[in-house]
Amino acid sequence: MAVPTGRYRLGTKSGRIVLRTFRDGLAATAGHDLIIDLPRWSGELAVDDDKAPETLEVRIDIGALTVREGTGGLKPLTDRDRREIATNARRLLSSDRYPEAVFTATRFDLSSESGVIEGDLSIRGVSRPFRLQVNQSEVGTYRGTGTVVQSAYGIKPYTAFFGALKVRDTVDVEVEATIPAPGDDTA
Repeated sequence: MAVPTGRYRLGTKSGRIVLRTFRDGLAATAGHDLIIDLPRWSGELAVDDDKAPETLEVRIDIGALTVREGTGGLKPLTDRDRREIATNARRLLSSDRYPEAVFTATRFDLSSESGVIEGDLSIRGVSRPFRLQVNQSEVGTYRGTGTVVQSAYGIKPYTAFFGALKVRDTVDVEVEATIPAPGDDTA
């Protein structure tokens, strides 16, 4: 995964961050598995003289999260459902007090086409280790996947119907980013 030496700004113009939640419990058939977009984020990647990643920090605007899609369930997800789910998610994430989630890489273990980026992810003022499995999908474009355990950050997963319908404690994270060409300052 050799990237030319330099500093690279990353963001919504060069990639995306998506969360996938899954339903659980006795009434799981009533709920939806969700795809949630995090449409406002920015980051900076620094690559050293050996063309190896040196630092990476990403900041995510939690208040901007939007529900893109819901699959399963007894009825299709409506626009009103999407807005209500997003409002509940922002409340559970305390986005009024903690408007950003921040990932800071602490270790890069990358080969030519795949590897791992480890670091600390801070959500709601709580920082925990986070690991992204990374693959190069095409030249300059990378895809990372990881898992967040909500309860590790003090988040009580959403429940309804007296706990018969709930969101699983684990949330899948998918990141895709294209490293801008040297000198391209767009994010």
